[in-house]
Amino acid sequence: MGRVIALLYGLVAYVAFAATIVYSIGFVSGLEVSKTIDSGPAGPPMQAIVINLLLMALFAVQHSVMARPQFKKWWTRIVPVSVERSTFVLFSSLALALLFWQWQPIPAVVWEVTNPQVAASLLGLSLFGWVLVFISTFLINHFELFGLHQVANNLIGKPMPAMRFKTPLLYNLVRHPIYLGFIIFFWSTPVMTAGHLLFAAVTTTYIFVGIALEERDLTELFGDEYRRYRDRVSMIVPFLGRSS
Repeated sequence: MGRVIALLYGLVAYVAFAATIVYSIGFVSGLEVSKTIDSGPAGPPMQAIVINLLLMALFAVQHSVMARPQFKKWWTRIVPVSVERSTFVLFSSLALALLFWQWQPIPAVVWEVTNPQVAASLLGLSLFGWVLVFISTFLINHFELFGLHQVANNLIGKPMPAMRFKTPLLYNLVRHPIYLGFIIFFWSTPVMTAGHLLFAAVTTTYIFVGIALEERDLTELFGDEYRRYRDRVSMIVPFLGRSS
């Protein structure tokens, strides 16, 4: 019964993640959702900036702390190992949902592309960013990344395989294609408002902080194998060296 409950919990966490991610596409790009990054009544700009920064900081702290090996080692004394990843996914989804709900628009326009063809191209490029994100997750095991593999193996009493280092397809062009997809999505917009610019700038900064933390953990885990990979493959921009 405990294994079935763990599976159901993992499925709930995955559905919450999927709903949040689909909503985020509309939220940032301004497509068909109830609230976007630029919709809703606008209050005082400074108040909006403070609230939005706090919302993004909450997500950043939750996401970074729960992803660290030291936290996982402590956390799995409280929650079963089989649902640790699902719990991380669920908490991240809730933090994002709170951000979408309480986000304060700052509608001042920073730039606006009026040419219909160029505007459509930018929208298409932003959606390509999401395609890149999703393809990259499946290349490294989408269902393990979001906790379903763990609860499914737990259900049948099969241990999770040991982590091994692999660099499929896109991971031979850049070390972090998922983050590259997010950056493309955040910045490719025909209308950049001050609120959207704040969101894009802060999340991009957080991405690079996250990369530094993640690469430290990967180096500790895989040692020289990851160091050689880091020397060989660009970080974000293809073919521009290890620091790019």
